[in-house]
Amino acid sequence: MGSALIKGLHRSGKHTVTACDLDPDALESVADYVDHTTSDVSEASAADVVIVAVKPDIVGAVLSDLDLSPDQTLLSIAAGVSTDYVEARTDANVVRIMPNLAAETGDMAAAVTADGVTDEVRELLDDVGEFAEIDEAKMDIATAVNGSGPAFVFYLIQAMADAGVEGGLEEDDAETLAAQTFKGAAETVLRSEQSVDELIDAVCSPNGTTIEGMEVLWDSDADADVAAAVAAAEERSEELAAEFGSEDDE
Repeated sequence: MGSALIKGLHRSGKHTVTACDLDPDALESVADYVDHTTSDVSEASAADVVIVAVKPDIVGAVLSDLDLSPDQTLLSIAAGVSTDYVEARTDANVVRIMPNLAAETGDMAAAVTADGVTDEVRELLDDVGEFAEIDEAKMDIATAVNGSGPAFVFYLIQAMADAGVEGGLEEDDAETLAAQTFKGAAETVLRSEQSVDELIDAVCSPNGTTIEGMEVLWDSDADADVAAAVAAAEERSEELAAEFGSEDDE
């Protein structure tokens, strides 16, 4: 996720980015997309915004090495790690975010805790996609929708592409058509003032091809199965948060 954000910010051309990691291979993998690489965490003290993109179990150790001031902002993307936990370990303004890998292409969907968000953070997130400001209590469901969601969409794209191949399309052509259709439909939802139901109606001509396919979906459990996948991801996010909280209390 860290490298995806780096590549997305580089793509925007609006930011000076320094990558910090103790792993030289990790730094080498993003060297072409940053202005500077370092293994010296103290260099973070010179940044306006510091992004902590590490596994939850090492957040505490990383924060203990950071010496940040109140006029800096720290963005945490560690799943299950509360804002309270981070705030207790830094003087910086803390904002928790849950982005996704599409940040790399500027198409990220991110959830961000409403408390502490600054215009500077909004501008940064705008440069790599779309975001929604939410209450922190809703971060588990947001993690399921936009954090885990790309995998669910990849699954559906593959299902549509496979159907195209079965119908005679070449594999590459079917994948292109299915993926671009999802991309175009998603963009339409974001830009249109119509509801999703209204957009479906707009595509479904009476006695046409689309309405025949939609009748199959409406009669199926597809919507319930998607909801179940989201619920399972949300439950796991809650479990991870509880596990992290238990470790912190020990």
